[in-house]
Amino acid sequence: MWKNKASQLYDYLFSLWHNFYFHWQLKDKTSYVLLSVFALVLVAVPVLTYQLVKYKNIQREIKCLALNIFHEARSESMAGQRAVASVTLNRVASKRYPDNICDVVYEKRWDRIRKRYVGQFSWTEFDKPPRLKSAAWLRALNIAKSAYRDRRKNRLKGAMFYHAKYIKPSWARKKKPIAIIGNHIFYK
Repeated sequence: MWKNKASQLYDYLFSLWHNFYFHWQLKDKTSYVLLSVFALVLVAVPVLTYQLVKYKNIQREIKCLALNIFHEARSESMAGQRAVASVTLNRVASKRYPDNICDVVYEKRWDRIRKRYVGQFSWTEFDKPPRLKSAAWLRALNIAKSAYRDRRKNRLKGAMFYHAKYIKPSWARKKKPIAIIGNHIFYK
């Protein structure tokens, strides 16, 4: 009984397909082609635009990270430069700081002593950035790309602050040091 029903269903579906295929062969398909091209463009343009904007944002973020590495630790070892990148990325991950790299790097906060807004990283207060065509810049850029790609593999878990060994900022007394890498002391 059920084999007979299955056979009838198969015959019916085959007949539908055969009729569709036969009529499809006879029809003018210009409108279908135009509709398909329009639908493809309608879907492809926003997707490509989104990908392009996303790519540009990623490149901007990597450049901001590289600038911070370059200005803060260009004379340091690769480990020291990677540590500076880790602090920057830790701040991005923290709720106490902005949620993207460029905003973290260029953030300014009020300084009661100087009675003005001060950059979190001192180099951001320079009037003119230097030319970036040196080997040190390319190295910082490569470290930034690597750190950006491997954000989840943070080498300095929890490090949010650092300073050069030769200075003694007042805020450092209240922080817990977690590493000394090159000429920088890193704090939680």
